[in-house]
Amino acid sequence: MLMKRSLLILFFLPIFFLVPLLKVEASVAKIIKILLIPGHDNEVWGAQYGNIKEADMNLAVATQIYGLLKKDKRFDVYITRDSEGYTKEFADFLTQKDAILAFEQAAKKIMNNNIISGNFIPKDNIPHHRVSEDIALRLYGFNKWADENKIDAMVHIHFNDYPRPKSWTVGQYKGFTIYMPDGQFANSRESGQLAADIFLQLNKKYITSTWKPEAGGLTPDQKLIAIGANNTLNASVRSVLIEYGYIYEKKFRTKSTRLAAYKNMSSLTTIGIKNYFFPTKKNILTPNPSP
Repeated sequence: MLMKRSLLILFFLPIFFLVPLLKVEASVAKIIKILLIPGHDNEVWGAQYGNIKEADMNLAVATQIYGLLKKDKRFDVYITRDSEGYTKEFADFLTQKDAILAFEQAAKKIMNNNIISGNFIPKDNIPHHRVSEDIALRLYGFNKWADENKIDAMVHIHFNDYPRPKSWTVGQYKGFTIYMPDGQFANSRESGQLAADIFLQLNKKYITSTWKPEAGGLTPDQKLIAIGANNTLNASVRSVLIEYGYIYEKKFRTKSTRLAAYKNMSSLTTIGIKNYFFPTKKNILTPNPSP
């Protein structure tokens, strides 16, 4: 028997506005497959504040979400890397470079044809750091794996940054945002709903990004490979990328406050995921107060 529910969500463009009720269906009998992707790795670790590296923070939060979801038999959970590096399954899959490149190029060709024919309208996107060809191929590889393995949702875990003169200086922005696919992508509708459910939980404890392009906390995007650039994710694969906050924020500067934040953020994210797939009046997890 299918469980149905409707939830009014906020959908953000330059300014936010309300969109119609969206319905999401989940089968009680079906095992939900979740892919967690802690951003970056030990070689390319992303943002840095002093000696604190984003890749380590991403892994800490993703590992806790993994542990929380694994306790629930309704979920089958995968994670792309652990403390030793990429897990064997993903390390092996990423060696298939020719197949992944063909997957990427085929998607780009279709997208280009859709743009030329007017079936897809390019939009201005928030500027992002350019990634190397190797990293782009890796991200397209994760999308290919998710499609082939019928993943229900993939969640990318990140912490934000903004250009600063030195790694130990503090920037001017703070707060979280959740990136989701632009409305023209095949997986946009349900990805937006998943993003909204996670947003509703995180926003109970944390403010949304104070950087104007991310204002509101839900940010659609066309260019991020992680959430399905060039329509590389099937309609059934929900995809979100969470920027939990700016790496230099006060709550991340000491080990004790970081650990408290990780626990809160992983608990709230897990509640949001469960609310999306199995909406109930109550959730078991109760996060600790935010530091």
